[in-house]
Order: sequence, then structure tokens, then C-alpha cells
Amino acid sequence: MSIVPIKAFSDKARADAALATQLKACLKIKELRALALENGFEIEENSLYPPNEPQFTEEQLSERLVKALLRV
Repeated sequence: MSIVPIKAFSDKARADAALATQLKACLKIKELRALALENGFEIEENSLYPPNEPQFTEEQLSERLVKALLRV
């Protein structure tokens, strides 16, 4: 399980306003993973969860995904 594609996808979303909007609209992990795949990043679901360090910020994710993926 590698967090490298997660970080790369997160970085791309920070740089691309349209992608950032699509990411923020994702309410489910499968939606986030599908969006990442559409943009060339294959993300394993297990690598999104703790104990791995979060690669997304609260501002990048919907409230639902913030609760699921970030330690808040």
C-alpha cells in the first residue's frame, strides 16, 4: 500500500480548480477513487485510512470524507 498516488492526486487537485471542485463533491470513497482513476491515479482504499498520514486537507474534501479519512 503506497500513499504516493494519493499525494500526487492531492497535489494535482490543489493545482487544478476544476478537479478540486470535483474532489470536494465526492461523498463516498468509491467516488474519490473513481475520480482519481479518471485522472490517472490508482488509489488502494486501504492506503487512505490511518495509520497512514492523511494526504488531503479538510478544505479538499466533503464533510463526510473529512470524517472518514482525517483524524478530526
